[in-house]
Amino acid sequence: MPTSPRGRGVRRLLWVLALLGLVLAMWQAAQLARDQALAQLRQDAENELRLSAEGLVGHLSRHDYLPELLASREMVKRFLAAPEAQDAMPLNRLLDRFRATAGVSDVYLLDRHGDTLAASNWHRPKTFIGQNYAFRRYFQEAIAGRPGRFYGLGVQSRERGYYFSAPVWLEETDPDASADGVMVVKVLLDTVEAGWAEQDAELLVIDGDDIIFMASRPELRMKALRPLSGEARQALLATRRYADEPLAASGIEFLDGREDVGQRIGFQHGPLADTEFLGLSRAMPDFGWRMQILTSLAPVTQAQWLAALLAGGLYGVVVLAGGIGWQRLRLRREREQFAERERRTLARARDELERNVQRRTRDLVETNERLSGEIEERRLAEERLRQTRDELIQAAKLAVLGQLAAGINHELNQPLAAIRAYAENASAFLERGRIEATSGNLAQIIELTERMAEISAQLRQFSRKSGDRPTSVSVPACFDYALRLFQSRLRESGVAVERDWPEAEAWVRADLVRLEQVLVNLIGNALQAMSQTPAPRLRLIIEPAGETVRIRVTDNGPGIAAEHLGQIFEPFFTTKSPGNGLGLGLSISARIIDDLGGELTADRAPGGGARFTITLPRAAGTGEPRTKEHDTHA
Repeated sequence: MPTSPRGRGVRRLLWVLALLGLVLAMWQAAQLARDQALAQLRQDAENELRLSAEGLVGHLSRHDYLPELLASREMVKRFLAAPEAQDAMPLNRLLDRFRATAGVSDVYLLDRHGDTLAASNWHRPKTFIGQNYAFRRYFQEAIAGRPGRFYGLGVQSRERGYYFSAPVWLEETDPDASADGVMVVKVLLDTVEAGWAEQDAELLVIDGDDIIFMASRPELRMKALRPLSGEARQALLATRRYADEPLAASGIEFLDGREDVGQRIGFQHGPLADTEFLGLSRAMPDFGWRMQILTSLAPVTQAQWLAALLAGGLYGVVVLAGGIGWQRLRLRREREQFAERERRTLARARDELERNVQRRTRDLVETNERLSGEIEERRLAEERLRQTRDELIQAAKLAVLGQLAAGINHELNQPLAAIRAYAENASAFLERGRIEATSGNLAQIIELTERMAEISAQLRQFSRKSGDRPTSVSVPACFDYALRLFQSRLRESGVAVERDWPEAEAWVRADLVRLEQVLVNLIGNALQAMSQTPAPRLRLIIEPAGETVRIRVTDNGPGIAAEHLGQIFEPFFTTKSPGNGLGLGLSISARIIDDLGGELTADRAPGGGARFTITLPRAAGTGEPRTKEHDTHA
């Protein structure tokens, strides 16, 4: 039966509407997929940027204590007092040993004029000995009596590094004394960049002058973010921070977007010129830098195309189903006249539907495989996050060791002086034939060496890594161990220590090393808070409560301000002056106790001061009965 002109016009209109609907559905699906993929890409990039920035800060900050530690050594001061009359080689070897132990690049000593007197690289062709670094900012800050920090290109080594410095005082008791020298530690940045190269994104560290100081790609290092003017280039060359590097333009193009929510970035030239990136920035105020991550937008484009194809396929199925329904309605009205035509149409429709189902099934299988890969990537990212957290906990323990180094040094100096006196007496008694007196002096020497070994064993025990599974741990034993680490500070500051716990020893389910770390951190904070208190008193309490045990550390210092109680366990929150802490100790301690299945809280003590309470699950244990003690260290 011929089709009428009106019927052909309606059919053309339906085809046009169907095509417009197909285009609209594919466009809407592509836009939705783009927004979702871009949001996921931005979230992943923000997580990666945060982890990389924290890793760089942790890598640099773990060495800031070393210059001050070396500057306080007697050998350094003795050599600086009269360098012309002494052999510098023993000091060179000492600095080289510290360099190898700490894992830094170089350690060197400058006099008050900026001349290098001793260095760990004395045996290398490009040694620092004899070089003058008075123009460097780290020297100028340290010789003025402040710890110094600096980053730049080495004048001799031509290597990028971060420098820590500390003043060396020969007269520490005179309030008007000036620094007599500067101890400097240089840390290379290549190891951090090597870790960045394994990531899928590009990482840049940009200083305040818009110079790319660090980058995961070597081609982008020591380049300007934007072309420099002649005046800016001459100003940078005058500082000698980057020596005589040309500081050419990096070729980065900022196409659109804002820096706070993400920018679309491209490159005018170089190996990345054919790729567009999503750029995010994170400020690093402690160093005057900002870190930027560039993540390829190719996954977003792929998600758009895939969503458009899936929407088109689904739209085709819907349109086809509607057409089949309409065709079947029409065929029912004309069944007798068009019976044979109906059979052929249904057959064709069935074949087309089967093909669409097969295509849809194949797409779903591919989607499931992609989702499985994304789940595995997320699992690996969570595992890396746990590893980073454990390394941060270990770094915090090492930072506490650095704070305890002065006290331990004082503890070791006393028995060393006594050993020397006993040895000289034994030699004199031996010359006189007084064997019994000689034996007595040797016995005293043996006892003193055992005491020194016990002190060093405490440090080794505290620096070891913790285990993976909780065990039964004695809380009084943990308190005793923590107090041994602070015994020098307790004696010198006259802190009264009160132990308040039941006679039966209390046991909890925890990890021995991590619980000791938390107690050391809490006691160290309490001692620091009571540094200006006239009659400092530290109270340690153990309270069994049913299936749990409460462990309290209380001091009579100034206490915690009410407005700070809600923020005290947040990372990087601290009320200490700059240079006295990163604000990570309580945050890490709270995380450790949470991982052990307990809770760490803080409030103001009833009699004034601060009180920290640890609640942990109780465990069955045995031990010798204990009594309440009250110790005063003068």
